[in-house]
Amino acid sequence: MIATDLDGTLLRNDGKISERTRRALKGATEAGAEVVLVTARPPRYVDVLIEAYGLAGTAVCSNGAIVYDMTSRRVVSSRTLPLDSARRAAEALSAAVPGIGFAVETGHRVLFAPGYGHRLPEDADAEFPVAGIDDLWQSEAPIVKLLAWSDTVDADKMLATAEHAAGSVAQFTHSGGSGLLEISASGVTKAGTLSALCADRGIGTDEVVAFGDMPNDLSILTWAGTGYAVANAHASVLSAVSRHTASNEEDGVAVALEQLFSL
Repeated sequence: MIATDLDGTLLRNDGKISERTRRALKGATEAGAEVVLVTARPPRYVDVLIEAYGLAGTAVCSNGAIVYDMTSRRVVSSRTLPLDSARRAAEALSAAVPGIGFAVETGHRVLFAPGYGHRLPEDADAEFPVAGIDDLWQSEAPIVKLLAWSDTVDADKMLATAEHAAGSVAQFTHSGGSGLLEISASGVTKAGTLSALCADRGIGTDEVVAFGDMPNDLSILTWAGTGYAVANAHASVLSAVSRHTASNEEDGVAVALEQLFSL
């Protein structure tokens, strides 16, 4: 199995998959490997790539909270953040990080309260404001991820603060967004979900090749039998993972696959 992150890893900085990378993925698939996308992004973002590149198979979305069938465009399974856990995490972070703002990712849309400024142009049609933070807890939609954002504290410091203040309440990570913290149900990680997929398929850890660039990828990079950090990866990832490949702009995933599969 080939498990690869999207942003900053498989995708170039313009959000596209290069021709070289497409050829490498096709070659690996023809050699018998299954390609699984493992991303912090929700299924609606993966749908854009499906339309552009005809992708099929399985995607692990929202940092492991959702398993998505790209062929049928159907959510196969999900692990959502309990409402009480989301509220407790928000209360702890609000006390620790002045001026922090919150949003809720439901899998279909983003509900954001005042103070949340991490807006994505490509997701504009899915973003909806609410009057206040209490309104985030009133929605009947499931909470796939709670998003916390600060314009004064970087993501690394927010992650350390969150784990200290509320580490027992939820799973905290970040994927490189400026001042953005991503909060899932306790125990939800990319590796946890990928491990379950592999178990269902009879694939051992030593048969998994993983690629990533950010702290939310560390779980799969250290769990997989063969984990690669791209050259542009976060410093913590580069130091934790011994195998490195070229940057996303230099088609690092393709470079490694060409070597592994003699393409």
